[in-house]
Amino acid sequence: DASDWKLTDLDLLQTLGTGSYGRVRLCKHRNSGEYYAIKIMKKSDILRMKQVQHIVAEKNVLAEVAEKFHHPFIANLICSFQDEEKLYLILEFVVGGEIFTTLRNVGKFPNDVAKFYIAEIVLVFEYLHTKDIIYRDLKPENILLQDKGHIKLTDFGFAKKVPERTFTLCGTPEYLAPEVIQSKGHGKAVDWWT
Repeated sequence: DASDWKLTDLDLLQTLGTGSYGRVRLCKHRNSGEYYAIKIMKKSDILRMKQVQHIVAEKNVLAEVAEKFHHPFIANLICSFQDEEKLYLILEFVVGGEIFTTLRNVGKFPNDVAKFYIAEIVLVFEYLHTKDIIYRDLKPENILLQDKGHIKLTDFGFAKKVPERTFTLCGTPEYLAPEVIQSKGHGKAVDWWT
């Protein structure tokens, strides 16, 4: 049962990525032999950077999204736990890496490939929006590729449950919708803009 996992149940392997207040590492569950991604965040960094609300929101959104079923195009949360110094989110491991890296290597996608990825992103946003969740950080770095070519959306750090509108200025500057920049309040439309 994943609800009672602890760090000693896992073998930590190579780093998959780093962020402002944590890193994501590949890990292997000692009993099952299954591989996962573990997002490790230092509590002191979260407090210093005033990111408590974002971290709590990320965990709550991922827990809600994975509650009923695991969406095929979301890197779903398996479990979460903490110790004195760190918070841990255990997520599905996606073997293909970031679409950003693939795109950089190939230059551009053929139209049919781009349409395929966009269609899967549309399905993710439709699902999230039925739960009043806005993702707010779509960019190639947050789209992972599965081994069979499907996408998995990851990094829900800016996701938020918003029934109507919110005024939080967040996201990656290059991808922000105009209404986010203008601080006039925004809703689900910002996901479609990105």
